Amino acid sequence: MTFLSATYTVTHKKMDVKYPKIPVAQSIVALCEAKKINHVVISPGSRNAPLTIGFTQNPHIRSYSIVDERCAAFFALGMAQQLQKPVALVCSSGSALLNYYPAIAEAYYSDIPLVVISADRPIERIDIGDGQTIRQKNVFENHILYSANLYSEVVLESSTTDKKIQQKTWESQKHNEREINLALNAAIEEKGPVHINVPFYEPLYEVVDEPTVNPLQILPETDPNILTEKNLQHYADLWNSAKRKIVLVGVNQPNSIEQKFLEKLAKDDSVLVFTETTSNLNHTDFFTRIDTIIGPIEQSDNAEEQFKELQPDILLTFGGMVVSKKIKAFLRNYQPKQHWHVDEKKAYNTYFCLNKHFETSANNFFSSFFPLLNAVRSNYRNKWISVKEKRQELHEKYLEQIPFSDFMVFETLLKKIPQDYLVHLSNSSTIRYAQLFKLDPSYKLFCNRGTSGIDGSTSTAVGAACVSEDPTVLLTGDLGFFYDSNALWNNYIPKNFRIVVVNNGGGGIFRILPGNKNTETFDKYFETIHELDAKSLCEMYSFEYGKATNMEEVETSLENFYREGEKPKLLEIFTPRKINDEVLLEYFRFMRG
Repeated sequence: MTFLSATYTVTHKKMDVKYPKIPVAQSIVALCEAKKINHVVISPGSRNAPLTIGFTQNPHIRSYSIVDERCAAFFALGMAQQLQKPVALVCSSGSALLNYYPAIAEAYYSDIPLVVISADRPIERIDIGDGQTIRQKNVFENHILYSANLYSEVVLESSTTDKKIQQKTWESQKHNEREINLALNAAIEEKGPVHINVPFYEPLYEVVDEPTVNPLQILPETDPNILTEKNLQHYADLWNSAKRKIVLVGVNQPNSIEQKFLEKLAKDDSVLVFTETTSNLNHTDFFTRIDTIIGPIEQSDNAEEQFKELQPDILLTFGGMVVSKKIKAFLRNYQPKQHWHVDEKKAYNTYFCLNKHFETSANNFFSSFFPLLNAVRSNYRNKWISVKEKRQELHEKYLEQIPFSDFMVFETLLKKIPQDYLVHLSNSSTIRYAQLFKLDPSYKLFCNRGTSGIDGSTSTAVGAACVSEDPTVLLTGDLGFFYDSNALWNNYIPKNFRIVVVNNGGGGIFRILPGNKNTETFDKYFETIHELDAKSLCEMYSFEYGKATNMEEVETSLENFYREGEKPKLLEIFTPRKINDEVLLEYFRFMRG
């Protein structure tokens, strides 16, 4: 950490700015501004009034009001995902705070910086029977980078002359300033969620015309780790001697990997590059649809022989979570001798054979590693590219013979999105279908794969749309959409925001999994059959609503769907509940050829 020797003072141009009278609230707002945290999502409450006053009065910070705390947290997550810097969340005391937890867990595993600032009651008021008092200290400790527990501050009147009281107040203020700095710096340096819990004494609504504190700022440290030739030579030697290497890329920000490195990987005859939909990497020689390679092998009579031919000597991974269960099963059963992961922060032992974690960015790693490599003669890439081409031919033939179903709908939806769109995919079936199709390389693709939950996909997409320069579309299933329908309860949804709901009348993904289908227990407790539609929600939240029940209607609806309008739009496509699973499962059998 770097300390500033001078205090940090905020200078405002607005002459009518008011400040909360409570010093710690002033410190939080001032330090957020100093560290360029200039988006804050506030959920209404009383105990957080000093923070609400401070943030909303600050002309350099944009404030948003979202009533539902769970939606507010995912809304902030979507903004931070696009801005690539921390977004703050502010709530009142009590159960309000707990509603943030799903988004905090997602941010923790997806490396998205969120700053959670919760108001609290003074410690002596906890566990005495007062309303909205819960144990907020360290409440997120299993999924948080830093928990700052601040001291309560009694506002001293200027006439106070007691030296001991003044000293205690000064010490409390300095403790709070340091904790706020450490929390904010952790969010910036480590890219994840932090929690600042601040107890307030009443009165809560008093304001002053000038700030009464000048908090010390501790600068974050963000210098990347440097790799040396000495550190890398051993691994370069292993790479140069291996004739079968797989590079597997998970969740990745668009345009974050330099193109020259991608070209180098694509031209290596000993390397297969497997990319997930959410990797946002594109090259004609990359394997962008992993399951279309692995799935048919699983169905073949000589699966073991083919898997051994595909088994790599070295597996190099970077990016976040991987969706494909098939590639995970393959690499766990046919393990490489070496698995290296490149990431500035963490490395998961996903395939139970992790040998090395390079603690740096992918660009830094490649810039240091590639000069040490030699060309390796191998037929590994060419063999599997021919397999990929054959699978594409079978894929197109399969589409010609299937009935109206989720599979057919997703093929059309993913093909009809205009270029340069920000595409948000909900979890469960949606992201898995997206993995099976070719996508336009201009799309910027996102999905909440940190925890893979369905609970906040719509809120995340709405938050992303609010700060993105590109138009945004969300593709989602019915359960995920209805589960997060409060996401539409805000005033910030842009007119060019689009939602497509594929409504198959329940949790269709469970029909794909092993189990006794078509029983009362399955229908009620697993698939959760329903007859809901989104029309009334669209009327309530002022969305333009469209409906389709067959491919002709889908095609017709999409002709107008992406055109400019005065309202955001939602298209609901109803698909047959009992056919979708059969079409998808037959797909992998057909792809064997």
